[in-house]
Amino acid sequence: MSLHVLGINHQTAPVALREKVAFAPDALAAALASLRALPQVHEAVLLSTCNRTELYAHTDDDGRALADWLAIHPDTGHDLHAYLYRHRDGDAVRHLFRVATGLDSLVLGEPQILGQVKQAWAASRDAGTLGGQLDRLFQQAFATAKRARTDTRIGANPVSVASTAVRLAQESFARLSDSSVLLIGAGETIELAARHLVEARVQRLLIANRTLAHAQDLASRHGGVALPLAELDRHLAEADIVISATASREPVLHRAQVEHALRQRRHRPMLLLDLAVPRDIASDVSGLRDVFLYTVDDLERAIEDNRRGRREAAEQAEAIVELQTARFVEALQASSRQQPILRLRAHGDAARADALAKARQQLAAGASPQQALEFLAHTLTNRLLHAPTVALREAALSGDGELPRAAEKLFPDASAGSGDTDG
Repeated sequence: MSLHVLGINHQTAPVALREKVAFAPDALAAALASLRALPQVHEAVLLSTCNRTELYAHTDDDGRALADWLAIHPDTGHDLHAYLYRHRDGDAVRHLFRVATGLDSLVLGEPQILGQVKQAWAASRDAGTLGGQLDRLFQQAFATAKRARTDTRIGANPVSVASTAVRLAQESFARLSDSSVLLIGAGETIELAARHLVEARVQRLLIANRTLAHAQDLASRHGGVALPLAELDRHLAEADIVISATASREPVLHRAQVEHALRQRRHRPMLLLDLAVPRDIASDVSGLRDVFLYTVDDLERAIEDNRRGRREAAEQAEAIVELQTARFVEALQASSRQQPILRLRAHGDAARADALAKARQQLAAGASPQQALEFLAHTLTNRLLHAPTVALREAALSGDGELPRAAEKLFPDASAGSGDTDG
């Protein structure tokens, strides 16, 4: 049985494809059940974020079943195989440790990914697809990420996609102190964006969400105004900047809505930052004059500056990942080498318990102790030696000399003397 990782991320697939492969939180349980139902799959974890969808699994094959499952599970209209990356065993361990540490993220060292990995682990545990091997792997990934953030500066001054979006708004469009910003959504990304906007002294903050209570909670903590999503059209024209990050499977902002808002604004420009996957803002909005639309993929260039500044810390974190990967793989291999011994002992214990139970039954039925002892010795010997005897006979018939040589080492010639000696 081998450990496999396969998936797509911001490095291998555009946002238009990633959003089709993304799994909504309420779809994870069914997806995991479908994945676990594959005959080749014994354990599985599904990690799906705005920048990646990955499968972690212990399987009996070369990972082909996982790739085929992911390729047909979403209706993408693409041959997904061409976009997949694959890692196995030690490389798979290293990949997970790098992901959890933030070394494989769009924003190098970003802090949210560790929480997302933990959520994926918890979802698999709740769905019953997390076994002992994957559980140990993910626990070690959490420990590795914690150590990297403690021992290096990879987590210093944490930068997220949300903070990068706010910085882009500050540098390329308008002074936030003179701007009204509309946030769509109420999740972690919007929470971070609101925090950064308040720190930048934004003039006015509007927060729209499908569940008004969530928007009100966020607005009360950051001095904003809460709106139900149904009233988006009434207030869109007030926004100089829109930042959207919902979990919607369909766009929440369409071209006609933005066109109407622009007319109300007399074509004063609007900056739209779509941080969601699947995308919240319809792609044809980018064709409108006086609109500047950016997606998570467009933030790559702005994020590259941050990436360069963290290279030294990243190299130190990579060294920690390599060390922890080597230790985990070594422990895994040691455990694998112990399996034959554990199986042999389990076989011996089962044979002993069965023979002893039958000998006791004979005593209870009136057999003499001598008869019961002879039965016990004969039965136990037959049970212990049957499988090795059959294997050695088959090896001799097939001309296999390796097994007989191993048997000679395990069972040296009894004539050499093995009895007790006088002192």
